[in-house]
Order: sequence, then C-alpha cells, then structure tokens
Amino acid sequence: MQAELIFGFLIGKKMEKEIVNRVAQSKLKTFDLEDYYPAGERVVFDIKDWLFQGFVLREKEFRDEVKNHDWSQYKDKYLALTCTTDAIIPVWAYMLITTALQPFAKKIVLGDKKELETSIYQDIISKIEVDEYKGLPVIIKGCSKKPVPDNAYLQIIQKLQLVAKSIMFGEACSSVPLFKQKK
Repeated sequence: MQAELIFGFLIGKKMEKEIVNRVAQSKLKTFDLEDYYPAGERVVFDIKDWLFQGFVLREKEFRDEVKNHDWSQYKDKYLALTCTTDAIIPVWAYMLITTALQPFAKKIVLGDKKELETSIYQDIISKIEVDEYKGLPVIIKGCSKKPVPDNAYLQIIQKLQLVAKSIMFGEACSSVPLFKQKK
C-alpha cells in the first residue's frame, strides 16, 4: 500500500512537469552520410584468371578474354578492377577492360571494394550543397548500417567546416565536439 502511494506520488510529480525535447527545439542539424549511400551491387573483378599461371599477362590471350567476355552482366553495377596475385599488370590492361565495361557499369575503379566505396562517396560529396548548414551547429551521425567509408567522414567535415558554426560527431545524446568557428 505504501509503495502504491509513493509510486502514485512520483507519477503525479512527473505528470506535473512537461518533458521538453531540447534537442528537437535546438537549431542542431544532423548530417547522415548513410542517407547518401547509392543503391547498386558492388563487384570486385579479379583478372588473375586471365593471366598465364596467374602471373604473366600475354597480350593476345588477354585481349581475347576481354573481347569474348559478357560485359552486359555488369549493367548498373559498381566495379573494382584488381589482380590478387603479385603479377605486375600494365595500366593499359585495366584501361582495356574499362573500355569494354564503360557502356554498362555505373562506376569503375582500380582497387578493392574499400577503394570503390571511397571513390563513390568522393563523387557524391563533391555534389552535396552545404548552404543549409550555414551558421548552424551540425552533428555528423556516426553509426551506420551501410558501409560508409571512413574517408567520407573526412571529406564531409571539410565541406561542412566552411559553413557550420560547430561540428560534432556521433549522436545528439553522446557526441564528440570536433570544430567550433572562431568568433
């Protein structure tokens, strides 16, 4: 009985005071790189199987592989071209593959999936307008379910730093201050 009275008193006290979401009322703007993650399959294309014994590029055979490969299967995909053996591959070989892929692929880079994601985000961030953040405190959201490359965070803070009043990283409830404009 006494517990019910105490609980009822506490509930009554809480009801008297309205809960105010100060974060929602503030001018704080959230920037989430995950919102810019483009749809599309990411593919790593390894040329090692087109090399003699996995190490030697024989030009005639290599050109035949490029000519006879079905490149249409890469339509609307993001591609990373690589060779996972220690072979020394001349740049023209990747350029030749790119000429065959160009009509189909969304993007082609030389490297691995990580370099592919970084390149995709470089393109995206270069096109982002940041004027809406002018003179405002900004929090760059940290946790994401999609593979946002670390380098993208460095790129976006450079853009936001030119206009934002302050920049934090993380979530509104637990952010790390990174930048504050000098007065």
